[in-house]
Amino acid sequence: MRGDSVEIVIDAGESSRTYTITATRAGRRVEVSHGRGLVEVTEVTRGGTPVRTARFMSGRVIAVVEHPAADAALADDSSVTPLHRPA
Repeated sequence: MRGDSVEIVIDAGESSRTYTITATRAGRRVEVSHGRGLVEVTEVTRGGTPVRTARFMSGRVIAVVEHPAADAALADDSSVTPLHRPA
């Protein structure tokens, strides 16, 4: 969803660097995958086509922080139905 973002903090020797990948258009999302010594962050369209990809060596990754976009339905209190109503 537009507004999703992922921050990746990398060990750069003397300091750390922060990279941010953000879903730039409506219908796109950001996916994180890891394996075989790599952390991969990809912006993907609705159909699953990758638009942008960033790859990092997992030995250098300090943190991966995901920031989901604010959901419009949850922001409006009138549309939220309580799970438990007191009797």
